Amino acid sequence: MRKIISRQSGISIFTCLICLCTLSAFHNPPHYRTPHFGDEPTPRIVNIVNFIRLLEPRDPVITEDVLYQTVVKQIEIMKKYNLGGTFLLQYDALIDPRYQKLLKALPRESFEIGAWWEIPQPQVEKAGLKWRGRYPWDWRANIGFSTGYTPKEREKLIDVYMDAFKGIFGYYPKSVGSWFIDSYSLNYMYQKYHIVASSNCKDQYGTDGYTLWGGYWNQAYYPSKVNSYMPAQHEANQIPVPIFRMLGSDPIRQYDNGLGTARQGVVTLEPVYKFGGGDSTWVNWFLKSFTEDQALGFNYTQAGQENSFTWDAMAKGFEIQMPLIASLRDQHKIRVETMEQSGRWFRKTYKVTPATSFTVSKDIDGSDLKTVWFNSRFYRINMLWEHGNLRIRDLHLFNENLPSVYTTQVATSNECVLLTLPVVDGYIWSKPDYLAGLRLKALIDNKEVLIAGGNPVYTHTGPGSIHISWPLTSVQGSFEVDLDEKQVKMSLISAKPCSWYFDLNTAIGAKLPFENIGSKAIDCRFEGMQYALKTIDGSFTVPGDGSIFRLKPQANTIILNLSDITK
Repeated sequence: MRKIISRQSGISIFTCLICLCTLSAFHNPPHYRTPHFGDEPTPRIVNIVNFIRLLEPRDPVITEDVLYQTVVKQIEIMKKYNLGGTFLLQYDALIDPRYQKLLKALPRESFEIGAWWEIPQPQVEKAGLKWRGRYPWDWRANIGFSTGYTPKEREKLIDVYMDAFKGIFGYYPKSVGSWFIDSYSLNYMYQKYHIVASSNCKDQYGTDGYTLWGGYWNQAYYPSKVNSYMPAQHEANQIPVPIFRMLGSDPIRQYDNGLGTARQGVVTLEPVYKFGGGDSTWVNWFLKSFTEDQALGFNYTQAGQENSFTWDAMAKGFEIQMPLIASLRDQHKIRVETMEQSGRWFRKTYKVTPATSFTVSKDIDGSDLKTVWFNSRFYRINMLWEHGNLRIRDLHLFNENLPSVYTTQVATSNECVLLTLPVVDGYIWSKPDYLAGLRLKALIDNKEVLIAGGNPVYTHTGPGSIHISWPLTSVQGSFEVDLDEKQVKMSLISAKPCSWYFDLNTAIGAKLPFENIGSKAIDCRFEGMQYALKTIDGSFTVPGDGSIFRLKPQANTIILNLSDITK
């Protein structure tokens, strides 16, 4: 998928990463010490996943031998630091004797072999179908992915892969990863072959022609039976296979990267990127925040790289990350697991998609940005503190009944778009000279100002909820936020009352979903679905100053009901 040539020339692309596990983690699980809130453990889980393609038609320099030697080097450095992990095989690599011999020699107790779900020519022809690609592997959404085939054709492609895998390794794979897998295929793999874990790409807009936007931002979720990108709200309507979000996305910079262009850039843990996984300063900052900042439920990231990038491009980043990951494991700050292990743990721990968070209390030196990403089965929200001010940068709602066209229909475009229901979109509704969002303001001395403050403090108030206390400087007091599975509650605590509110502003020309703005609800329509943003406490107005809407408190409190979005 990722375009190798464009990656090397600096144009964005993504890569895959994921699972790992370590011998010490396998041998001594009772001695693992997780951070705790009360009696609730908060594990920090790392998967190291390297996925394998047989060939790379986009660059003649990248030969089959170069790709094979990349995997050899990955195994060498992982063994050096006693790190296991997950290797995911595309079908053409699966049937290659060299990869079979190499991977069969790995110890089963620390390495997992699974499936990478991109569809090459040998798999299509083995299933009795006609190959439509330009090359033996073609990364287009309507050719190289299950979305390019009818449901019955998908079944044949899955059966061909599973039969070959079992014939080679003696069992069916338990983990199947891809940039995106349609829900029909995912459910078929679960019901017939009993997979326990899957993965898809991080949120991104347009990168390599694939848009996944507005979903459960990190960690993992149970997908809707009719939409693999949409978290389900009810157990009866979910596929019971957790989908882990790939690539270790920068929680501050990835979201806005490439603003004003057709495609986002990439700032992730992938070791090929000079700013990101290939930079020691960034890697140390990311993993410090990952392990030490507050995390609700559990925190999760994936490391590793697809072999298409080649060892020369990823070696520096790999050699930075692997010893650091091993050290954090030895300090009992992280659990290093395979995808299968993480999938089984998730299924045992959660009956439905949990509420989780990823917080940053201190950015890289030279930056004062802080952020919190909060996800539940009902919504996701991102709050960003920039230059002393607060902006709700993102708020998307989830509805398991919004079907994905890819569930039953064949993709006709060479690109793929997966979306949820927007309320605030600080990327799509922005331009380089104007960043959209809900900004916290107040009237002070009859003048409208952005409320300013110091460093937010994140604490857990119970299972499934996080509290944020933000000390203010523009007024005496603090701004208090409670995020839980179903709602957002916000209050301004001050000895001297002031008139405060949130204004939503967007770039001129942004295409917005709002149909009607009432005092207690905003009616929306997106992708053919009607939904609403509702308040329990607080009200909406249209201020007439260019803002899209104003959200005002009631008795000094705003409560948004995000679990009932019916119009």
